Amino acid sequence: MARGDSDTIERVLAYRTWAVVGLTANPRRPAYGVARFLQQHGKRIVPVNPRAETVHGEPGYASLADVPFAVDVVDVFRRSDKAGEHVDEAVAAGAKAVWLQLDVIDEAAADRDAAAGLEVIMDRCPAIEWSAHGPR
Repeated sequence: MARGDSDTIERVLAYRTWAVVGLTANPRRPAYGVARFLQQHGKRIVPVNPRAETVHGEPGYASLADVPFAVDVVDVFRRSDKAGEHVDEAVAAGAKAVWLQLDVIDEAAADRDAAAGLEVIMDRCPAIEWSAHGPR
């Protein structure tokens, strides 16, 4: 079930620094295109993947815990059964929001984030939501 009302989506899309979990240099993967879209719209992207690959000119990190600066949004491109660990890492990292991509659904993890005070968007894509809710 999708989460994220219009006001929440607008607030989260205005945040500047996005850690993209599951982002690799593979242009065939959805994360690659969405990260490029966010970057083209003024967002700082932070690739997070086990190989710590540089993507779109940005250095990668093996985990959220390895990122040496604050991130606003943790954008998760992982299977639903793996999303919860990254949601919990977002809380530990001090993120303001978690965005679970299309078909990434973990109600329990989303509830934990919301209880911790993070804004939660689930089963949506920022590139799709941008035209209706992106910063003007």
